[in-house]
Amino acid sequence: MGHPSILAPIDSCVFDAYGTLFDVSAAAARHRAEIGEAWERLSALWRQKQLEYTWLRSLMGAHADFWQVTAEALDYALASAGLAPERGQGTLHARLMDTYRVLDAYPDAAETLHSLRQAGFRTAILSNGTPAMLEAAAEKSGLAPLLDAVLSIETVGIYKPHASVYRLAVDRLQVEAPRVCFVTANGWDAAGAARFGFRAAWINRARQPRERLPAEPEIEIAALADLPARVRRAPLPA
Repeated sequence: MGHPSILAPIDSCVFDAYGTLFDVSAAAARHRAEIGEAWERLSALWRQKQLEYTWLRSLMGAHADFWQVTAEALDYALASAGLAPERGQGTLHARLMDTYRVLDAYPDAAETLHSLRQAGFRTAILSNGTPAMLEAAAEKSGLAPLLDAVLSIETVGIYKPHASVYRLAVDRLQVEAPRVCFVTANGWDAAGAARFGFRAAWINRARQPRERLPAEPEIEIAALADLPARVRRAPLPA
């Protein structure tokens, strides 16, 4: 490989949503005064259980959509933190879920998508989220006009990293897998995408070690803003 730090030729950049474009800690952060000092621990456990439940439901053959999974993971996190897990209008659970529907985008998300589109790349989201969740987050964050497609796993009824999920992008964008740069802040998702055949870029904001899985990302970046300089539409010279 003459240019191992550059992915080329690439036609489309496909992004994971939660933790990649949208900050999953934003929901708990907005309610930190009510949650108290444990808000960061609660947020981390909520996210951990959310992901675990997607994998476990996929293995069990007991699919539920991401909104339900997110609510059930929050039930667990609140109970673990000693906070009231009750649901219903006006409860902490309801307020956290309402906030999760319209999470903040990372500050460099819009400019990154804009730069990629200016350079001729197609852009899309491929996410565990439900269509309604993704539409709300993309509209609230202002990212919707910068995306060619927003794809949900609900089309296939199983969660990442199942290969049928990644195939959604190939089919919708009508592009071969090796010409897709798949961008995610989740190491396991980068491994799944690479295993499928995408050119995977891992946003390692927390400087974590790589996952010990059968495939791994080709490039590792610190932020979304680093991506446009690492992809090319034309083949690189030998």
